[in-house]
Amino acid sequence: MPGELSRNAPPSTSGPPASASGPPAPGQRADARHNRARLLQAAREAYALNGTDVSSSAIARRAGVGAATLYRHFPTRGSLIAAAFSEQLSQCVTALDEALQDDDPWRGLRNVLTKVCLMQAQDRGFSAAFLSQFPDAPDVHHERARAEASLARLVQRAKDSGQLRKDFDPSDVTLLLLANNGVVRETPAASMTASRRLLAYFLQSCQPTDGTPLPQPAPLRLDDLYTPPRRTT
Repeated sequence: MPGELSRNAPPSTSGPPASASGPPAPGQRADARHNRARLLQAAREAYALNGTDVSSSAIARRAGVGAATLYRHFPTRGSLIAAAFSEQLSQCVTALDEALQDDDPWRGLRNVLTKVCLMQAQDRGFSAAFLSQFPDAPDVHHERARAEASLARLVQRAKDSGQLRKDFDPSDVTLLLLANNGVVRETPAASMTASRRLLAYFLQSCQPTDGTPLPQPAPLRLDDLYTPPRRTT
């Protein structure tokens, strides 16, 4: 099946189309809303177990609906992934907003990193959603842009307070997310244990030291880490 699911998608016959990654459109029929909810639940469950490489046809079967129903609600693979993880992405942005209100910049930064690493350890699909770009889901792009701006401010506050080493770079958080994704194991208990230990090492290394400099930061942004998901139909 081609990369864009919309090429073979039939026209909608169930009322006004819903936003691909947002809530159902006003006036949408009750059965259409029900099918959309079932699809999102099936996608979240499948992605949590196996990551975002699960095929759209498998998700439709898991939800107990036909492929045409899936296409009407989510014309592309990216729109389904974005909608499935929109709540977690919003939680990340909210956590950053709360951290910026914390009187202790180091505590705020530590709490954000703890929450995001926890989401990764609990859900195998979260990393792919958080580190991917979805051209057909501009709201996701907007949320991630807000997150990056808030993270940069949070890092600077912690530096200014003397609680974070001066050569720390916001891209180091991306390195943490990549490393944390790599330690996620098959069992939740093993994932949580490995994630907590990795984060503890990372936080200790972030605190001011004897002045030994780090190598140059990697030129990484969340937006730069996109790899198109493999098509498995």
